[in-house]
Amino acid sequence: MASWYGEVHHGLPTASGEIFDMNTLTAAHPTLPMNALVRVTCPRTGRSVVVRINDRIPASGGRIIDLSAKAAALLGIKSRGVAKVRLVLIEKGDV
Repeated sequence: MASWYGEVHHGLPTASGEIFDMNTLTAAHPTLPMNALVRVTCPRTGRSVVVRINDRIPASGGRIIDLSAKAAALLGIKSRGVAKVRLVLIEKGDV
């Protein structure tokens, strides 16, 4: 399951130390390395997007990834809030 975050966190520091910008293609994940590139696909909409991991979320609540507002919009899931997604690691990022 994926959710998204936007205005409340916009401009605040992420776990990587960079400032969160809800208008970029980034995401938070509990364990993937920072700067990993992940293809996120929503089976319901058939859309996919590549995001860069730059933040952390707790490994709980059934969510595996929190997407930036822009990524959620491109996937067509922003109005739903939460949606089933499939993740494919494209690049490992920092190890």
